[in-house]
Amino acid sequence: MQAPTSSVVDWPGSLWAEARVAEAIHPPLNGDHRADVTVIGAGFTGLRTAIELAEAGTSVVVLDAGDVGWGASGRNGGQVNPMLPFNSPKQLRELVGPVYFERLTAASLSSADDLFAFIARHGIACQARQRGWLRVLHSPAARRKAEADLSEWNEHGAGMSLIDGEDVTRLSGTRAYSSGVVAPRGGAVHPLMLAQGMATVARNLGVMIHGSSRAERLERKDGNWQVSTGAGRVSSDWVVVATNGYTDDLVGGLRRSIIPINPIQIATEPLPEKIISEILPEGHTISDSRRVIMYARREPDNRIVYGGLGKLDRNGVQSGFDWLQRDAVRVFPQLAGVSWSHRWGGQIALTEDHLPHLHEPRTGLLAGLGYNGRGVAMTNVMGKIMAQRVLGAAPDTLAFPMTKLRPFGLRALKQFGMGPAVGVMRALDWLETR
Repeated sequence: MQAPTSSVVDWPGSLWAEARVAEAIHPPLNGDHRADVTVIGAGFTGLRTAIELAEAGTSVVVLDAGDVGWGASGRNGGQVNPMLPFNSPKQLRELVGPVYFERLTAASLSSADDLFAFIARHGIACQARQRGWLRVLHSPAARRKAEADLSEWNEHGAGMSLIDGEDVTRLSGTRAYSSGVVAPRGGAVHPLMLAQGMATVARNLGVMIHGSSRAERLERKDGNWQVSTGAGRVSSDWVVVATNGYTDDLVGGLRRSIIPINPIQIATEPLPEKIISEILPEGHTISDSRRVIMYARREPDNRIVYGGLGKLDRNGVQSGFDWLQRDAVRVFPQLAGVSWSHRWGGQIALTEDHLPHLHEPRTGLLAGLGYNGRGVAMTNVMGKIMAQRVLGAAPDTLAFPMTKLRPFGLRALKQFGMGPAVGVMRALDWLETR
C-alpha cells in the first residue's frame, strides 16, 4: 500500500477499524538497514510473502506508507471466495493456455482451504468461519452461464452446486433471486483482524515492519536494491512490491497496468433476532452476478455488512452509499428502517484480463497485484508464489504466469468513464432483473 505520507495514519471509519490494537502501530523506518528481501506493502500479499520467506530463514523488512491493513486488506468485505472472477473455464483456457489453466484453476479453487488452514496453523483470531459462499444469479442468462461453467469447475474439484427457488430463499433470506450457486469451501474473516494477526506472526518470525514509511525511491546500486523512505533506507537482494489498488509510480509502468476501483460498504447496528433471523441463517456469505454486484455477510453480533461498487471523486470523497442502502432493502426487505452505523470504502485493482498479474520487470524485483475483487483468498496465493520465486523457483514452475508489464488499454479514458459507467451498468442490471 502506498498512500499516506505523514507519521500519523488517518484510519477510515470502518466497522473493522474498531478492532485495531496497539500492536498494529509500527514505527517508521529510520537509518540504513540491510535485509535479504524488502517488501513494500503491509497488506495480505506483502505479509503472506514475508511470512513464507521468514519461515524459510530469510530476513525481511516490510514497509508501508500507512500501517498494517490500512489499505484494502483492512477495508474489504472479508469474503473468502474460492474462484477467479468473471472468466469462464473456456475464457481462462484461451487466456493462459492449458498448463496455466490447470495451475490457476487448482490454485483458485483451493485458495479458501489454504487460507483457513493457514489461519488455524498460526492461531490467528479473526472470526474465521468456513460456512460456504452463495452466489445468487440475477437473470435467466446468468443462470444459464453458471450452469454451463459449473460442470467444468466441478470436474476440477470445485464441489459447487446449483440451487433454485425455496432453497435459495432458505439459505439467503431473500426472494430477490430465484437461483444461485453454493460454493461450500467459501467463508469469511474479519479482514483487519486477519491482517493484524498476520503481522504478529511475521514479527514473531523476525520480520521488521515499519509503518508511515512510504517507499519514495527504488534503485539498483552495487548489485543490490535500495529502497529509500523519507527517513531511512533498506538495501536488499530482492524487492517485492505488493501495493495493489494503491500502486503509484515507484515501479515504472506498474500503476498503468491496473485501474483502481472503489468498493464501498455499510454496516447496521446489531439487530434483534426477529429482524435478522431469516437472513443468511447458516452463515453463508452472499454476492450476486450483476455488473454492479452486491455482497453481504452476517456478523457474530448480528450486524449485516452490505457492499457494492461506489465512486471516488477528485477530492477523494466516496459516494454511492445511498444507493447501496436502497439496494440492501431491495435484497433484504427485513432491513427496512434499520439504523446503518458505519460506511466506508477503499481501492482495489482491476486488470484488463481480470486475472491477478505477476511481474518480474528486473532481476530481483517482483510485483504481484490485480485481484479483481477476490483479494482475500488470492492475495495469500500470490504471497506464497512470490516467496517461492524469491527462494529459487523457476518462473515457468509457478502457478501464475510471469507476464510483462503492459498498460491497461485506453486506461485514462476508461478510468475517467468509470463513474458514468457505474450508472449505465446499474441500469442494465435493473432491466435484466425485472
